[in-house]
Amino acid sequence: MTGARVGSALTDEEEAIRELVREFAAEEVRPGAAEADETESFPEGAWDGLAELGLTGLTVPEEHGGFDADATTYAVVNEELAYGSLAVATALSVHCLATSCIAEFGGETQRERWLPQMAAEGRPVGMFCLSEPQAGSNPAEMSTTAAYDPDADEYVLDGEKQWITNGARGGVAIVFAKVVRPDGGSGESADGDDAGSITQFLVPADAEGFEVGQKEEKLGLRASDTTGISFDDCRIPAENRLTEEGAGLSAAFRILTGGRIGIAAQAVGLAQAALDEARSYATEREQFGEPIAEIQAIRHTLAEMATDVSAARLLVREACRQAEAGEDNRVAASKAKYRASEAAMSVTNEAVQIHGGYGYTTDFDVERLYRDAKITEIYEGTTEIQKTIIARGVLGGR
Repeated sequence: MTGARVGSALTDEEEAIRELVREFAAEEVRPGAAEADETESFPEGAWDGLAELGLTGLTVPEEHGGFDADATTYAVVNEELAYGSLAVATALSVHCLATSCIAEFGGETQRERWLPQMAAEGRPVGMFCLSEPQAGSNPAEMSTTAAYDPDADEYVLDGEKQWITNGARGGVAIVFAKVVRPDGGSGESADGDDAGSITQFLVPADAEGFEVGQKEEKLGLRASDTTGISFDDCRIPAENRLTEEGAGLSAAFRILTGGRIGIAAQAVGLAQAALDEARSYATEREQFGEPIAEIQAIRHTLAEMATDVSAARLLVREACRQAEAGEDNRVAASKAKYRASEAAMSVTNEAVQIHGGYGYTTDFDVERLYRDAKITEIYEGTTEIQKTIIARGVLGGR
């Protein structure tokens, strides 16, 4: 990076990237965000623009044509994109989860086959398949299996995944499944816990037996396609196994720590957008003969909103700092995700309130921002999961 970082400040290069993404989001993403939400259609033109900027290769190593971004740059890109559209930012962050898994756990053949195209063209779009209908916050309870066939040197996947972002438009999935051994065993430990058999696989969407389910109808994030994915006798070559058998769950948690920083940054960008909308409206809307920004109650609300946004951003930057220093940042990432998602909810709520009745209509962006904000408290680890991780850190692992 150009220039030394001072505290939570950005380097010159990071500042330049922020300005680049901010301009792109303002010109190419936000103008179409309301229509994309209304029609529940993903803006593929914006995705192509991200690819042209090299951002679909954000977490791809340079030797494979990627950006190889550090944690702070990753967070900055997510914040600025979410300012324009949380749906676009979410699609990119999940794509980055997939490329990160291939880059970190895949062999050289897999990296050379998938990463250059995913970085340069943004396609195939990546998916991350961990959650299941009966296994959300506790993925160890997953029931999807991968039976090894030694004669064909293949794994046979059977099961169902849920809440898959990019599910309808994705081309390659990172899938977590419990390995079933040829003798019929499931790798269960003596106490009956078979979480140790969970393994990570790379599964192309065109594999036979890979089925995309119905698109979910959601409160917010409507432009993002969220589906279920099912596997019915889905055969993949053994070389598509990304981790050693049984190492999948720890790999997922490691990748998700970085993902939570991205979600926290998105929550900050969403909250900043709501704050800016509220500030603009308050200076223009007149009641009792003056702009409502002159009313003390409104001024205090704006002060609280601005403070919440700044505090959340600083928590994100601290989690990034720890990551870049090689420190264990799991607790810091959870703090950032917890506080930033709560800030997104409170700030968007206040933005609607400042708009009054107009804020409850689709004529103003704050209505969409308010609906979108809720998901930041849920995906990639609910608020309750983040508090559990934070408490464990406070209590020394207890």
